[in-house]
Amino acid sequence: MSTGPGAASVPAPDPHDKPTAPDTATRRTSSMFSSLRIRNYRLFFLGQVVSNIGTWMQRIAQDWLVLSLTGSAAAVGITTALQFLPMLLFGLYGGVLVDRLRKRPTLIVTQVAMALTSVVLAVLVLTDRVEVWHIYVAAFALGLATVVDNPARQAFVSELVGPGQLQNAVSLNSANFQSARLVGPAVAGLLITGVGTGWAFLLNGLSFVAPLAGLLLMRARELHAVERAPRGKGQLREGLRYVAGRPDLLWPIVLTGFVGTFAFNFPVYLSAFADDVFHGGAGAYSMFNTLMAVGSLAGALLAARRGTARLRLLVLAALAFGALEILAAGAPELWMFALLMIPVGLFAMTVNVTTNTSIQMSTDPAVRGRVMALYMMVFLGGSPVGAPVVGWVTDTYGARVGLAAGGAVAMAAAAVIGLVLARVGGLRLSVGWHRGHPRVRFVPRERQEALAPVA
Repeated sequence: MSTGPGAASVPAPDPHDKPTAPDTATRRTSSMFSSLRIRNYRLFFLGQVVSNIGTWMQRIAQDWLVLSLTGSAAAVGITTALQFLPMLLFGLYGGVLVDRLRKRPTLIVTQVAMALTSVVLAVLVLTDRVEVWHIYVAAFALGLATVVDNPARQAFVSELVGPGQLQNAVSLNSANFQSARLVGPAVAGLLITGVGTGWAFLLNGLSFVAPLAGLLLMRARELHAVERAPRGKGQLREGLRYVAGRPDLLWPIVLTGFVGTFAFNFPVYLSAFADDVFHGGAGAYSMFNTLMAVGSLAGALLAARRGTARLRLLVLAALAFGALEILAAGAPELWMFALLMIPVGLFAMTVNVTTNTSIQMSTDPAVRGRVMALYMMVFLGGSPVGAPVVGWVTDTYGARVGLAAGGAVAMAAAAVIGLVLARVGGLRLSVGWHRGHPRVRFVPRERQEALAPVA
């Protein structure tokens, strides 16, 4: 791949290599906000700050509007499903398109489409002509735009910063999103109670001016050029075969699928704990989400300081995340459960950022759109698919059993996939003592054999 004008060609990484990181020199000079020194990425980041706040405002306003029109929680669920359905149906095809097209013009088109959808919905609400089917159509239209926008945005980051700053930039994007998660719902609440939901939709539509301005102001000559895939048949199958032949890509995506489907269904778990376990109502539910967002933001900022995205870290973070969910499931007091949401959010974000970065840094740019589309389809589609199962377990056996089961699935998946990756990487489990303390770690097979006692 090419990392910039005049850059040397870099071979695809060996799938047995565990670190998927920039070189040591790059790591020494990195800091928490180092990628913001790059002008193009700074424009992208600032645009996303505004747009993400607007997106969270619309999410809250959309759910509230549907509930106000229908009085049905099921209708809210249908709206959410319609917004995710295009990604499940067409996500891989969106990745094919992204690999063929230039990322910046593509993002301009998708951002304009999403802005127009929000503005049309705002006009319908403000003129008192809105009906629930209008919201269904708007949600589905936003989902269609996301099919292309999501993988394009993910893949575009590497063109903005290059491989040396990719870990930092992906982490800052996550911190950006989590910061908006803290601000957006609060602003939406003030708008809904003060002037109505229509203004929240309108402001979200106007918020797209910021990312569009950033995209238009970028300097094309400073982008890290990547080779685009030519138009041809069988490109979807080619992308799937590429992932299937790369264990360092396949197994992190599989792990994300298990964790996202069974352990990331926080709306189900947290609402059940707020109402059924601690009887704290909407206030407790809001507090749980806020504390989890604080932990997620901390996790994203810590990831921004790291110069590596190791698969070992991914497995350990998934194990810790599952263990914390099991611990939280047994928390006897509300305050204890609430405080545990901070490390739960931190390790959930560590899993997310590490998977995202390791996949992007290990993927050939020519297929990056398809690989990221597959990852996003599994990650975003897992929660809606698993929600009915998780909801049934929670309703039947209680919130504590439901959350503990989700954590157990995450731990089991992390343990099994960690062993698979270790085997693929030629590693073996080593159990021994170090300075009087037990130590469990993976070492190369040759080293393990050398350490074995001689008969």
